[in-house]
Amino acid sequence: MVNVGFGNLVNSDKIIAVVNPDGAPVKRLVQQAREEGRVVDATSGRKTKAVIVCESDRIVLSPLIPDTIGRRLSGSTGPEQAPVS
Repeated sequence: MVNVGFGNLVNSDKIIAVVNPDGAPVKRLVQQAREEGRVVDATSGRKTKAVIVCESDRIVLSPLIPDTIGRRLSGSTGPEQAPVS
């Protein structure tokens, strides 16, 4: 499982891609998924900064940037994830 923001978790084995939501093709993908009821909004009212495409044709909207989610998926710790002593 990977945290995609605000304590929301997604099964990391089911993730196909994590993309930036600003491109026109991604916007169309999200709009079509919304119309079909396949969107899971995990932003808690914040701006969508990443779109997570899952195997089951579900789309997850996240308030985290794709780079942060990618680091969490790979298990790396960056400065913002460093353990607190």
